[in-house]
Amino acid sequence: MLDKFELQRLRDLPIEGVAERLGLEVVKHKCLCPFHDDHHASLSFSVRRNTYRCFACGAHGGVIDLAMGLLNKDFKDACRWLADEHNRPLSSSPREGRELPSLTGGVGGGSFDATRYARFFERPWLSDEARRFLFDERRIDPRVVRYCRLSSYKDRDDIPWMSIPYYSRDGELIGVQRRNLIKGSQPRFKFAMGCNPTIYNLPVLNRLRNGDELYIAEGSSDAWSLLSAGHKAIAIPSATLLSPKDVELLQALSHEQSIRFMMHPDNDAPGARLASQLQTILPNLVIQQLPPDCKDFSDYYVQNRRAP
Repeated sequence: MLDKFELQRLRDLPIEGVAERLGLEVVKHKCLCPFHDDHHASLSFSVRRNTYRCFACGAHGGVIDLAMGLLNKDFKDACRWLADEHNRPLSSSPREGRELPSLTGGVGGGSFDATRYARFFERPWLSDEARRFLFDERRIDPRVVRYCRLSSYKDRDDIPWMSIPYYSRDGELIGVQRRNLIKGSQPRFKFAMGCNPTIYNLPVLNRLRNGDELYIAEGSSDAWSLLSAGHKAIAIPSATLLSPKDVELLQALSHEQSIRFMMHPDNDAPGARLASQLQTILPNLVIQQLPPDCKDFSDYYVQNRRAP
C-alpha cells in the first residue's frame, strides 16, 4: 500500500499540469470535458482546491481521479503513473525489484544507497538499443555520452533500459534514473529506490566562469543535446520539484558569478508553464523560442546539429 505521505504528494500535484500531461488543452482554467461529447469547454479547474468539475455531466474529483478516468486505470496504477510522470518515486512499488534485479538486489524503500549502483557506472556499457537511441536517433556526441557516464542493461523481461547517473557537484553519485528504450512504452522513466528528483549534471557548475551562459533543459536528453551543441547545460525535473537547496544554488550562481541562464522551452503548454515558473525563481532567465516545427531542443538539434 502507498503511505499517506506519498498519496498526499500525488494529490498535491498541480491539477492543470496533470491535465495537460494527460492531453487536455487547458485555457483560462477550462477545457473540453473528456467524459462526455463536449463542445463548450464545460470542465473547469479550481487551482485553489486542486480539483476539477464538469458543469454539464457532473464529473468531478482531484488529481488521482482525473488520471484514473482518462487512463482507465485503477487507483494503484493511476498513482504509479502519476509518480512516474512527475519523477516522484514510490517506495512501495511492487515491481521495483523485478525491473532492476541486477542493481537493486530486491532492496526495499529507504534512502538512496549509492554503493549498490556506483560500480555499474565505472565501466559503462551501451546495448545496441542504447547506441541506436543515442547516436542514430538523437545524434549525441560520443564525448558527451562518456562524460555523462551513460550506461544500459536489459531486465528479466528482456526490456532494454538506459541508466542515467545523477552526480553531486563534488562528483558523488546521488541518484539513478532509468529510461525505457522501447518507443511508446509506459512508464518511460523511473528513478531508483530512494532517489529524490534533483538537478541533473551538477558537475558542470564547476566549469562555469563569471558571466558564462548556463542552459536549463527540461530533461536529461535535452541536456545531452545542448552539451553536444557546445553549451554548458543542466536539467531539472520541474520547477515545482526543485528543492529549496537547489533554488538557493541557482540564485547564488546568478548573483555571485553573474551566470546568464538560458532556456529553450518545449513547444507545448507544460514547457511554457515551466519557463514561466522558472522566471519567478530566476528573473534573468532568457527564453529562446524554438521554431514551431520543433517539439523540443533535442528535435531542433537533430534537424540542425547546432544551437540556434
